[in-house]
Amino acid sequence: MLEKFKKMIFDKKEYKMMMARVEALPEDYQFVYKKIQNYMWNFTAGNGMDMLKIQYELIDLFETSSAEGRQVLEVTGEDVAAFADELVANAKTYVERYREDLNQSILNRLRKK
Repeated sequence: MLEKFKKMIFDKKEYKMMMARVEALPEDYQFVYKKIQNYMWNFTAGNGMDMLKIQYELIDLFETSSAEGRQVLEVTGEDVAAFADELVANAKTYVERYREDLNQSILNRLRKK
């Protein structure tokens, strides 16, 4: 129980540090990052840790791009949803879990026959 509590506190501190990096970005980058982040949470599986790695990588990309003087839509393109979909394409998502559950339940039933 103590380990779980310590992990929760560490995760909260880490998340605050991540968001501090976002707050240091130019306003347009912050806006787009937060929109993408909210979009991504719709697809997360489990406790959401699968998305944090992707979000860190996105912050790195945005920090580098803004330092180079690029506009945020130069990085994401105007179809920001497609950009976000590419980010989560390899993450473990609820959709993937539902697909696996569907296939597994059918195979389990049909293999019994």
